[in-house]
Amino acid sequence: MKTESGRAYIALGLVSFFWGTTYIASRIGAQHMPGLFVSGVRQFLSGSILVSFFLARGYSLPNWEALKKISLQGILLLCIANGLLTWSLEYISSGLAAIIAALVPLFITIFTLWLSRCTKITRWMIIGMLIGFGGVLTIFYDYLGQMHNKSFLFGVILALLSTLSWSFGTVYTSKQKLSTDILFTVGLQMLIAGFVMLIICGVTGKYVNLADTGHASWFALGYLIVFGSLLAYSAYVFAISKLPPAQVSIYAYINPIVAVGLGWLLLQEKMNANMLLGTFITLAGVWLVNKEFKKIKTE
Repeated sequence: MKTESGRAYIALGLVSFFWGTTYIASRIGAQHMPGLFVSGVRQFLSGSILVSFFLARGYSLPNWEALKKISLQGILLLCIANGLLTWSLEYISSGLAAIIAALVPLFITIFTLWLSRCTKITRWMIIGMLIGFGGVLTIFYDYLGQMHNKSFLFGVILALLSTLSWSFGTVYTSKQKLSTDILFTVGLQMLIAGFVMLIICGVTGKYVNLADTGHASWFALGYLIVFGSLLAYSAYVFAISKLPPAQVSIYAYINPIVAVGLGWLLLQEKMNANMLLGTFITLAGVWLVNKEFKKIKTE
């Protein structure tokens, strides 16, 4: 049991870092291709790789009831959440998208309380999350002057809807105990979500010829497929199957720090003292939430 718990924490660490870097790759991809198309190609190819691997090893597809649950998970977490977030990166910076996504722990707490009355959430846990939220607001303050821009506002709304879908999908997924291998489930989620997004892109005309997109687009897609999906998303689903969803959600506090730092370093995005202050406040919230979870675990 301790070994599984240790692996879950390692998986959470991978998610916390690598998903922060994928905001940069998604931003680069969304500047050359429609964001929804970037997400669709990413999920479809990642899912195809994983599903093909398990089918080649003799695994059978799950029954219809399990497939319905897997499909809903994929639509909530990947089609709606990741699709809308990548789309939002056509209009807002990678750092800001990650900051909005840092609202995930608060929404997960709300959805957890709504769906499960027996969940133990303490006062200090909530205070820690609110401190983290305060750090996010501190960072977001610098962007308030752009809210009159319709494209910018549309990007913010897409990112918020993505965050809501991801939060609900996380709580829903944590409550579904499937007998299917975790990574096989991940592959099916990706394949189904990617297929749905590519159909939508085909109908709406939001697609491009990949051969004409250039090296930057191919690099972004390759990075998203290998590190964002095959590595980090697989690690996320493993972590959420072993740890409480509110605890797993702390990755959303780390992602903005990575995304803002790399966005400044690689894409010349905004970085100032206000953002650094918000980062330290956010980290204080993460520390408090972690401390409270450890206390509950030992009781």
